Amino acid sequence: MNPPSTRVLAGVGLVRRRTAATALLLGLGLGLAGTVGAAGRGVSAERLARLGRFLQAGTQPGGHLGAVALVAHRGRVVLRQAYGHRDLVRQAPMPLDAIFRIYSMSKPIASVALLMLLEEGRVSLDDPLAQHLPEFAGQQVWAGGSPGLAGGPAGRAPARPLTLRHLLTHTAGFATRGADPAHALLEAAAPSDAASLQDFARRVASVPLAADPGTRFAYDGVNTEVLGRVVEVVAGEDFGRFLQARIFTPLGMKDTAFAVPPAQRHRIAELSALGPGGRLVQAPGPSSLTPGLALNLYPSGAGGLYSTADDYLRFARMLLAGGELAGRRLLGRKTVALMQLNQLAHLDPVAGLAAGEGFGLGVSVVVDPARRGRLASAGAYGWSGAASTYFTVDPQEQLIAILLMQHLPQDDLPGELPKPGVKFQNLVYQALE
Repeated sequence: MNPPSTRVLAGVGLVRRRTAATALLLGLGLGLAGTVGAAGRGVSAERLARLGRFLQAGTQPGGHLGAVALVAHRGRVVLRQAYGHRDLVRQAPMPLDAIFRIYSMSKPIASVALLMLLEEGRVSLDDPLAQHLPEFAGQQVWAGGSPGLAGGPAGRAPARPLTLRHLLTHTAGFATRGADPAHALLEAAAPSDAASLQDFARRVASVPLAADPGTRFAYDGVNTEVLGRVVEVVAGEDFGRFLQARIFTPLGMKDTAFAVPPAQRHRIAELSALGPGGRLVQAPGPSSLTPGLALNLYPSGAGGLYSTADDYLRFARMLLAGGELAGRRLLGRKTVALMQLNQLAHLDPVAGLAAGEGFGLGVSVVVDPARRGRLASAGAYGWSGAASTYFTVDPQEQLIAILLMQHLPQDDLPGELPKPGVKFQNLVYQALE
């Protein structure tokens, strides 16, 4: 593992010998480049060190640039450690307060925003979407024809209304898959080019659905962006301002936002991709080339947030505690319980999710750990982000595990770096006593 941080150790009077630092600090429950919790209280120090060695090895030259890992168990942080480097030239060590593009780990936060409005009696899960966004009234399901032929595509009325529950569970039926016959129409509408969430929703509503709502799971950001527009309309407030006032400020998530202030952009981890010869290069696109700027023209709850491991831990702790953190309640405990229940039992098995997994309200849920094939508890939930970020909340074990990295994998590229998520989770769970 990395040597202890001088800043962290300065106030506790420990010797800074690198050779014995890991074992000493694990045993005493003091900080190793942050915090490593005491052994003998449900977590094995010896076994937890395996996780550190895995991440240390995985961030050496030839591997990922760097990572920040956080593990909390029964209310204690047992691991809070940075590994590797923040930059492609591997000169700046990864700081514990590094800022990451969390991409799809934005979605659970956006889902909580809608559930807050549910608790206020302003929406219900089975409200038709058109009740709140009239532009979706009359939206049809693709029923043949061709976008390129005279007369255009044929449509029919959906078998059931598209509801807010469908948005939360990615079962709206939007034509987000390349194989969908209406996909070309959605691509032509270019919702990602929208200047606002209102414009985004209008563009999506102009395209036929590819499937009846509730009949298939098709994970995609369109569902969550439309959900964000619902929050704006119902709350009467810009979605970004709603998140700041109702979630980020109450939870003390001081580094979570859709853009990073210029004075803090030096903390942003560089975004890598695999280049020629198996070398890591700067990933293409504005997210990488202009770090800290908003990733979209609109506040994207589907994937637009920047955050830190410490900030996301506060969000996860709120969920684990049944909706409350440090005396600030965001959700009721029964709402959080509903959020983590599988909503897709009628679709089992669910195409697009691993065997043994289901999907709740904005998060994936472990339904059958044996079928899933990795260490976990039934009922554990969480999600990941496109740039190699992961989080898990396990109510049964009172466990939170967060791993933040910044690499965009290309699954079909020979020599691509291995995804660390499964091994990370197994190494977290094997340390439990």
